[in-house]
Amino acid sequence: MQARRKKNFVTAGIGCLVGIVAVFGYVEIFTKGIDRLPDKPCSGAVDRETAARALPSARSAEERGKLRQDRLDGDFFFACYVRTSGGSQIAGEAVSRDSNPGGWRDFYAENGNNKNPVEVSSGGIRALAHPERSFVYVPCTPPGKKRGEAREAYALTVDAWTIGETRVHGKELRQVLIDFAYQVARHTYEAVDCQESRTFPKELPRLPAA
Repeated sequence: MQARRKKNFVTAGIGCLVGIVAVFGYVEIFTKGIDRLPDKPCSGAVDRETAARALPSARSAEERGKLRQDRLDGDFFFACYVRTSGGSQIAGEAVSRDSNPGGWRDFYAENGNNKNPVEVSSGGIRALAHPERSFVYVPCTPPGKKRGEAREAYALTVDAWTIGETRVHGKELRQVLIDFAYQVARHTYEAVDCQESRTFPKELPRLPAA
């Protein structure tokens, strides 16, 4: 009888151990994909934690950041994409534009799921947050251009969005997208060597409570 009890106890213990290992293995293999990305994905443009706030767990994830800049006139395009094996994505694209803040705001206030985006700003940097898309504007004169040559004003603008399932929704998703877009803007500004001297705050003001 004692031998049988001991055998049953050992068998149960082994079963529990196997279960723990299976759960741990599942977590490590199937849900930690984003954690295996670099601390600063997209050539150092964004924080991995920011992308992780937006994207659900997945078996694997990949990132890509690419800058294209015309050597003559300084025009540029930078793209950052973070994708999971589950089909979710957070992305941001920065481009050089000839646009003043008012014209930019009027256009992108209409370019979303509603016509009343949440707005924040800091030191000339402006941001608009729609439910699933965010936009950032930063004055920026690229190398090779003169400020007086712009029809309106030279600027760097960022468009950020998500595709597929997201970890958060509502105001939390808006905040993540604003943070992601701002990080892309700050990185691109420094990478393309905008002529203006600017000190970037660590982050933009937090979105107001709903």
